[in-house]
Amino acid sequence: MLRQETWSFTNPLVRCDYVSVKILTNVSRFLLGLIFLVFGLNGFLHFIPMPPPSGVAGQFLGAMFVSNYLLVVSALQVISGALLLINRYVALALTILGPIIVNILLFHGLMNPVGIGLAVFVAILWGVMFVSVRSAFAGIFEARVETKTAARRRARVISPV
Repeated sequence: MLRQETWSFTNPLVRCDYVSVKILTNVSRFLLGLIFLVFGLNGFLHFIPMPPPSGVAGQFLGAMFVSNYLLVVSALQVISGALLLINRYVALALTILGPIIVNILLFHGLMNPVGIGLAVFVAILWGVMFVSVRSAFAGIFEARVETKTAARRRARVISPV
């Protein structure tokens, strides 16, 4: 007769919460990449019809459009979205998307509150992804960083004599 350990489908070494966090991270990465890829491509191809906002928001977007600033932002969104979707250089993609998301939140919070829901959702997805790769950003949060002086670098050079 077989013992339970040989036919059991549950692995006691893999915790259930680890699996659910991994699923949450993958879903967040996929959604964040898809959102920024689609909206970044929309900056070039204009396949999602959006009426221009009125007031200060319209003036702001008009100035960004005339100066071609929106093309640069759209290109950064496409690159970051693609990096997230292929799961390569995720920390770099999050670094690029961080300021873009802050600007999206400020735009919708201060000038055009209509799209604030999607902006907050994207910020939450970014936060989930940031926490999952926080080790890549560990050096940023150090209060003091040891610098290498020229004397210390020369001391490490081994003489061929």
